[in-house]
Amino acid sequence: MSLGANYLMIVKKRLQAVKELADITIRRLSNEELNWACNEESNSTAVIIRHMSGNMVSRWTDFLTSDGEKPYRNRDEEFSTASASKDELILIWEKGWKVLFSALDSLKEQDLLKNIVIRGESHLVMDAIERQMAHYSYHVGQIVYIGKLIKNGEWESLSIPRGKSEEFLKEMLDKHDAGK
Repeated sequence: MSLGANYLMIVKKRLQAVKELADITIRRLSNEELNWACNEESNSTAVIIRHMSGNMVSRWTDFLTSDGEKPYRNRDEEFSTASASKDELILIWEKGWKVLFSALDSLKEQDLLKNIVIRGESHLVMDAIERQMAHYSYHVGQIVYIGKLIKNGEWESLSIPRGKSEEFLKEMLDKHDAGK
């Protein structure tokens, strides 16, 4: 497999893993918890979901052929503190990810060195992908952190639980040793 094809495969895999962290957290939170913010300057999970989805739909629709900041996007509205139900938020969330993965699935390795435009600024496709990967990872980290704040002692780790690092490492080494 070529470098470009490998890169696109890895990007999709990493973005799916990032999405899964948020998906699990969102499932664990109630309607009220999804709309909770710790203070007036902080975003709720609902706000982050609306913002990420709005960004994804804008950036990834007609990805190679139009400016990533679409005229129909209302970014300020994404940060509205209006409450939304969990079902509404999941629909919004999935819409953004569907547009993103559809665009990534349509990319070919020769597209990676093409230029696209975001807010009038030219970016290599690879750079635009990395920019969005960082942006989405940042916000998913916020979603997970909010979930941990809300659930506190009820929170179940999404990675290696505290005090279990050596146990996890041994399991991984054994797993990969067995495959040799």
